[in-house]
Amino acid sequence: MLPPATDSAEPRAVRPRGGWRTLGRHQLGAMAATFVDFGAMILFHERIGLSPVVATAIGATLGGITNFSLGRTWIFRHQSGHLHAQALRYAMVSAGGAGWNALGEQLVNGRAHVQYVLARAIVSVAVSLLWNYPMQREFVFRDGKGATNE
Repeated sequence: MLPPATDSAEPRAVRPRGGWRTLGRHQLGAMAATFVDFGAMILFHERIGLSPVVATAIGATLGGITNFSLGRTWIFRHQSGHLHAQALRYAMVSAGGAGWNALGEQLVNGRAHVQYVLARAIVSVAVSLLWNYPMQREFVFRDGKGATNE
């Protein structure tokens, strides 16, 4: 059964976790963070001369900082949690995401020889949907009962 698409009268703690609206906000936030991420990656590779893999790790880190701010205030709307605890959990998830992105860049660009920006886009979408969203929803921005705020 799909989660409700509009606000309901149910208390927030009983509403289904995740939800299409939250996923939509997550993807919009991911696009904003990706703009920062890709901009930094291209800058560090094209202008500074770092390898695509290192530039990817730097870009993913800067994009992660952007995404944390959006996740806490707008995507998951969970500002009531302890900022430092959320930031620590987010840093762990973000480090994992940066690793997945760098590994994916190495495989898709380095081994399969797909152009590095296209490789990064492919990897980024996969990491966002398969790692970042579930980990942020269930681990970083959950309340004490495990449900996210819609």
